[in-house]
Amino acid sequence: MDVRHFNRDAWNRQVESNDRWTIPVSSEEIAQARAGEWSLILTPTKQVPRAWFPATMFGVKILCLASGGGQQGPILAATGAEVTVLDNSPKQLAQDRLVAERDSLSLATVEGDMADLSAFDDEMFDLIFHPCSNCFAENILPVWREAFRVLKPGGELLAGFCNPLRFLFDERAQDEKQELVVRHALPYSDLTSLTEAERDQAMQSRPLEFGHTLADQIGGQLQAGFHLIDFLEDRFDETDLISRYIDTFIATRARKP
Repeated sequence: MDVRHFNRDAWNRQVESNDRWTIPVSSEEIAQARAGEWSLILTPTKQVPRAWFPATMFGVKILCLASGGGQQGPILAATGAEVTVLDNSPKQLAQDRLVAERDSLSLATVEGDMADLSAFDDEMFDLIFHPCSNCFAENILPVWREAFRVLKPGGELLAGFCNPLRFLFDERAQDEKQELVVRHALPYSDLTSLTEAERDQAMQSRPLEFGHTLADQIGGQLQAGFHLIDFLEDRFDETDLISRYIDTFIATRARKP
């Protein structure tokens, strides 16, 4: 299966159904960002510490990686940064252009694969903002290598991702019985961890997902050459069964030496 092709179409459908990660920010939020009042998330709820961003945002060259949807990119553009948004979904990118046109923002959009940044030169960006999206990529090690390549020395990668333990449990037992039933070995893949019938059902409503190991998520950044300099954990609210017990999302701040 061509995972990238399927997930591109799946995210286009998510835009049509107003998924929470596809709803553009308001003009009021853009005005606040222009006035210096703004915040972003890499994970479901916790704000990224302001110290993770440059003290002065004007002119900072930022790549929003797999970050379409009219949310992070426009806010960062409103701070005065020079923003490029790369995403696999044309309709997600259209949300960014909608906000840019509505609120007179300058930003660029590029349709592409998060693991293939060949559209960009070496050492092109000061900052990469990569929210929880690599669970939709079958292999994430190229993502870290490409991010390292396109960052300038001293540039930073801010990344959010799932703790793979989210994928241990049977999804139907959680939804229908509110029970945590250990079922899947890790690393997880919709392509191999589900039955054919379960996979077909999942594909009717969402993109294909993959639960990558921490060795690939954190170790992969280190192997690419990054220095890890900060770390936080996050969770959904208590409507998410696992989140009643443990944080299952991670955000990292890593620097290219």
